Amino acid sequence: MRLFIVKPTDPDETRVPLLPAEAGRLVKLGAQVEVEAGLGHIIQIADAAYEAAGAQVSPDREASLASAHMVLRIDPPATTEPFVSLREGCIHVSYMDPFNNPDLVRRFADGGVSAISLEMIPRTTIAQKMDVLSSQANLAGYVAVILAAARHQGIFPMMMTPAGTIAPARVFIIGAGVAGLQAMATAKRLGARVDGFDVRPEAQEQIRSLGARPLVVDLGETGQTKDGYARPLSEEQLKKQREAMTRQCAQSDVVITTARVFGRQAPVIVTNEILDGMKPGSIVIDMAVEAGGNVEASELGKIVERRGVTIIGWPELQRKVPVAASQMFSSNLYNFVEHFWDKQEKRFVLRRNDEILQGCLITHQGQVVHPTIRGRMDDPEEKKSEV
Repeated sequence: MRLFIVKPTDPDETRVPLLPAEAGRLVKLGAQVEVEAGLGHIIQIADAAYEAAGAQVSPDREASLASAHMVLRIDPPATTEPFVSLREGCIHVSYMDPFNNPDLVRRFADGGVSAISLEMIPRTTIAQKMDVLSSQANLAGYVAVILAAARHQGIFPMMMTPAGTIAPARVFIIGAGVAGLQAMATAKRLGARVDGFDVRPEAQEQIRSLGARPLVVDLGETGQTKDGYARPLSEEQLKKQREAMTRQCAQSDVVITTARVFGRQAPVIVTNEILDGMKPGSIVIDMAVEAGGNVEASELGKIVERRGVTIIGWPELQRKVPVAASQMFSSNLYNFVEHFWDKQEKRFVLRRNDEILQGCLITHQGQVVHPTIRGRMDDPEEKKSEV
């Protein structure tokens, strides 16, 4: 079975989808592995390293795409990228953002391509080793704190000196998912006083386990989806949350927001009114900026100054640590392929009854087979929002 690994086309992408070590492991499974020339150059990995692992290096992207039985990549084909005719029945694995990319979903379906969306892999115990969202969010949470520490005009730890005592920085992290918990752990290791908040009551114990203090707000009934994401809040719940946020943000030196609702726009949590109550010199990092943002004043890809408060809206913070991010992504990708690999027939098998595949297979045999994505595309109201 021929596997082709594609170099990212996004000019801002710094990660590599597959490293030589995992390429070699795929070769040992019996796969014929082909990588696009220059695949690892962005993190100083030469083509020769892939060849040494047993992979072939392709100088012709379009020819390799057309002949591949399976395509592995980070980014999906861009809207500006010519859609090379993948062979019918080809398995295409990448990020897809299928909720917001209906045209791409249709193109895959029309081409008879079995398209797998990596961000749709269920968050189950058995799928942890292939969960790209969690592995990348872990790194992004770390990077957010390092960025804040670098821009903070003080220091994070308490310091007692003959000249006096310097109080620790106060860091408030909103959202106790993977990114938020890693941010809490990192800020705590740097010596900050850390407060955390999550709408799920069960997250309070996780916050405490990292040495942070949970901000407790009585929101009534909340909860999470079957995939571990927080459910959207009502307007009344959001009002209560914002009142508590106003008080907490006012006394914080750094605020990091990580709240997302999967497949929908991120909720606005830190309003301009809250920002205006913060101390001059404070830092706010909006980690949900790609999904619309948790911070009212944040702008995608920009640093905004508002009344002395710095709001950072840089997307994809994991790209700031490309070697580690590539290592994690490459391992996730290999684990996904290996999980469905038939070692006797030496090929990837689409086991349609598998829980993992049911969660992430979007198109197959000319149809949109994922029920949620198909429902969204068939919903007239959703179609209106696409126009």
